[in-house]
Amino acid sequence: MTNFKSLMAAAILSLTSALALAGETTLGDLVIKDPWTRATPPNAMAGGGFLTITNTGGADDTLVSAASPVAGRVELHEMAVVDGVMKMREMQGGIPVPAGQTVALEPGGLHVMFMDLKEPLTEGGMAAVTLTFEKAGSVDIEMPIAKIGAKGMDQGGHGHGHMPMKSPN
Repeated sequence: MTNFKSLMAAAILSLTSALALAGETTLGDLVIKDPWTRATPPNAMAGGGFLTITNTGGADDTLVSAASPVAGRVELHEMAVVDGVMKMREMQGGIPVPAGQTVALEPGGLHVMFMDLKEPLTEGGMAAVTLTFEKAGSVDIEMPIAKIGAKGMDQGGHGHGHMPMKSPN
């Protein structure tokens, strides 16, 4: 019986590890998939984080905050065209995740904003992030760091967005 329990524990651990490597985490009725961020230049003060959240349940939830040791603070932002000009704004109250729907946090739209970076985000590394939801609670995820300008974790690309820079010391 002890061997069976050990075998089951190993199987569960393997499955959990495989899901984490596949970029999927479950928290209650929420499925968080494909988290990633971009590498930043040496003097960058900010960077964006991206993922999808699917609410498989019958009740709405809200991503209310995020935190990460890579940044002095983390905010939830949206890029939107206002009077013909693309602007970024903080999502006061968080990002709604309606029941039965998927919300994409992606370049040029909703995203996690890492502010006051403690060091550059380096391609090939990982950024630890804690997401906190109004109803489902908190979950720790890892965001793989893609190359500068990437449009997705599996895509290349050269973005041309503005990134605030620190003054060299």
